[in-house]
Amino acid sequence: MRVSVVGAGLGGLALAQGLRGAGIEADVFERDPGIVARFQGYRLVLNPTGFRAVRDCLPTRWHPLLDEIVMDASAEQLILDPRLNEIGRLGAGRTGIVVDRQVLRHLLLTGLTVHTDAALTGYDVLADGTVQARFAHRDPATADLLVGADGVTSAVRGVLSPRTTPTDTGVRFVIGRTPLTDEFAGLSRAYGSKITGDGVSLLLGAMRFRTPPKQAAEQLAPDVTLPDIGDYVRWAMILPSNGSLEELTAQDAVLSRMEGWHPELRALIEQAAPDNSTLLSIRVVKPGERWASGPVTLLGDAIHATSPTGGNGANTALRDADLLRRCLIDADEGRRDLLGAVGDYERQMFEYGAEAVRSSLEKLPAFAPEAKLS
Repeated sequence: MRVSVVGAGLGGLALAQGLRGAGIEADVFERDPGIVARFQGYRLVLNPTGFRAVRDCLPTRWHPLLDEIVMDASAEQLILDPRLNEIGRLGAGRTGIVVDRQVLRHLLLTGLTVHTDAALTGYDVLADGTVQARFAHRDPATADLLVGADGVTSAVRGVLSPRTTPTDTGVRFVIGRTPLTDEFAGLSRAYGSKITGDGVSLLLGAMRFRTPPKQAAEQLAPDVTLPDIGDYVRWAMILPSNGSLEELTAQDAVLSRMEGWHPELRALIEQAAPDNSTLLSIRVVKPGERWASGPVTLLGDAIHATSPTGGNGANTALRDADLLRRCLIDADEGRRDLLGAVGDYERQMFEYGAEAVRSSLEKLPAFAPEAKLS
């Protein structure tokens, strides 16, 4: 069996790793001109399902390395005012495993065949049941299955399910990261909490590695090369939907809304790395009607993009990867036919994917009351 995966995000790479470990050929096609063409390095929290999924997709020899580059998440989830006074609680504290997206992505990339500058322009299902993917700047590729793991603007979805389109919630947010130094020790109670004032919400989260990733890889898995980065604070400011950003940089857009805020909070934004700060929109993709069964399917944000306020986007994509991996192994080993395996994956994925989108949108008004949810 041969599988073509379109998109080198976490879900697509986890699938390719899992298939590779089972002896199934998997090629990854990425539209970006290079693997590190865009910064993709913010922390994320994996729930037990997400962490187990990525662990099961990786070779067992890398499990000690994975365990060394993560941290346990535990936060009270307070609501604080701009001077860091407690004014409420968001609910039960969130637990899980914290991992850096950039570090995890480099681990997942190890040993894979990834073709960059490979923007999909379309595909054709051939007479023998295989599928041929066409690209703008490279020769077509033929496989038994084409998996669209190419995000919110998925080119694969545009052909497979053209009526399934992204919905813009109208909410914008700025995200960035700042090295975690002793200067910010006083902010520890704010990590995992929401700081609210002047119509905006600021969310902070610490990334503390048990061992620096580069050093951990050298010690535990010499065949893996990980980025040389240290501990940091990830911050994100959710902006009002009617706010004007003018021509401000990402950092200035945040600082312009922090007049009178605690000086350590302002210093955190001022000392952020400009290249690691960016403005993003919150768009969601709700799974619609199932398409006709065939040798093409979707994974992750391509079919169920969630609001980041739900904390379940990466978890759901990794769950997809592990589920599809297991279904395809069954087909490769003759326990079922390929289309039946893909159909079973899609049936389960549609159900929990739709729920992931719904629950993420349910949490969004707590951070952005004016969000458009319909």
